[in-house]
Amino acid sequence: MMHIFNTVERDGMTELVQSEEIKVGSWINLVSPTANEIGYITSKLNIPLDFVRSSLDEEERARIETDNGYSLVIIDVPIISEEESAGLYVTMPMSIIIGDSNIITVSLKETPVISDFTQMKIKSFYTYKKTRFLFQLLYRNATYYLQYLKNIERTSNRIEKELHRSMKNKELIQLLEIEKSLVYFSMSLKSNEGILERILRAKPIKMYPEDEELLEDVIIENKQAIEMCTIYSSILSGTMDAFASVISNNVNIVMKFLTSITIVLSIPTMVASFFGMNVHVPMQGYPHAFLVIFLITFAFSGVLGFVMFKKNLF
Repeated sequence: MMHIFNTVERDGMTELVQSEEIKVGSWINLVSPTANEIGYITSKLNIPLDFVRSSLDEEERARIETDNGYSLVIIDVPIISEEESAGLYVTMPMSIIIGDSNIITVSLKETPVISDFTQMKIKSFYTYKKTRFLFQLLYRNATYYLQYLKNIERTSNRIEKELHRSMKNKELIQLLEIEKSLVYFSMSLKSNEGILERILRAKPIKMYPEDEELLEDVIIENKQAIEMCTIYSSILSGTMDAFASVISNNVNIVMKFLTSITIVLSIPTMVASFFGMNVHVPMQGYPHAFLVIFLITFAFSGVLGFVMFKKNLF
């Protein structure tokens, strides 16, 4: 799917207008593009084919390249996972291709980062200010990492409270999903950090003073997200270890209790086995033999149970 956007000024207001033709200053957004759309863009704008196809590989790493007058920036963006086994959140690559006249974004799926721009939620956004648009994308991306990390913290706290009430596999599996999300975020944020540092250091893209300030803000937001991710990962790891120890301890307590009950009940079982033999036994002619045997057995079991209770075996 391909959409072409241009920002225009109307009555002192900036509007984002969708058009059918590519103009100077246009933003072309490609989401899971077809072969025809890829062929049209590469031939129309003379973009290297690999630049467009790069982010269509889910395993593509974050990097920056320059070729044929175009600069390619690939970053990892966070999205809500559609698969329960993958965790709460995952990341996927998104390409940002900058040329002399246009900027192109390519991704496999719709992302909230791009949606914020198409819905004009970003202030001072202009499609023809390509470098600033790039840094606004990077800043918004870092913001979403921070937002999702806060969601992860709230979800983790809720699950911990549920685990305090009852130990269930469902809550433990949810903690495992959160741990997966934090691993994805940690790897992607560190990859993005390398890209940002390289842009600031090597300046492969033309920048103005205000653009450098925005890039520095992006780097600060990204570093904050990395720190939050590291902190939450450490807390979650400690929480998982603590609950694993609690579960193991609870199992030991249950096994100790069941073992103690088995020992106490073994006395009446043993006595009943002796008197149930088909041989001559004491008090077989006594009319109240059952009551006497029961009381004696109960007394022995009671004494044994009391001794085990005093030794904290129950």
